[in-house]
Amino acid sequence: MAIGERIRFFRNLRGMTQKWLGQAVGFPQKTADIRMAQYESGSRTPKEDLVKSLAGVLEVSPLALRIPDIDSELGFIHTLFAVEDLHGVRVEKNENEVHIIFDGNKPNVDRSVFQMLAAWAEQAEKYRSGEISKEQYDEWRYTYPEKDTTQHWAKVPSQELSDALVEAFKDKLK
Repeated sequence: MAIGERIRFFRNLRGMTQKWLGQAVGFPQKTADIRMAQYESGSRTPKEDLVKSLAGVLEVSPLALRIPDIDSELGFIHTLFAVEDLHGVRVEKNENEVHIIFDGNKPNVDRSVFQMLAAWAEQAEKYRSGEISKEQYDEWRYTYPEKDTTQHWAKVPSQELSDALVEAFKDKLK
């Protein structure tokens, strides 16, 4: 999720208008909503001082607004927070384990993401049980979805090809 989308998400969560948020971070009343619309649409990118101001007004960490660097621990956790916001997951702690739960029965869970994660879980279980090697597991992950056999991925022919096939077999379709 881009920074503009995160700004919009938190602004809406807080019940703020673009104009109100823009004025709260110091833009003139006349252009506050236009400036915020530009940042939210991605046509402008806020500089670091504006990100900090927006975070202060929105009462979030600047890390919650930025595109996270998943190589850092804080970036990784904020990525997971964004995944929670976008895909309706939840986190649970059971004894010495922490689980991220994608409940396929929840209406706000993205079904395609759930299916992809289910495919990943299936391959991970095959690796853990010794059914496939580490190399096969890595090949599956690093080429996904090309090597995925758990779902049916199909390329749809172009409209031109489809029309040509219909024309070629028109007499056989009757």
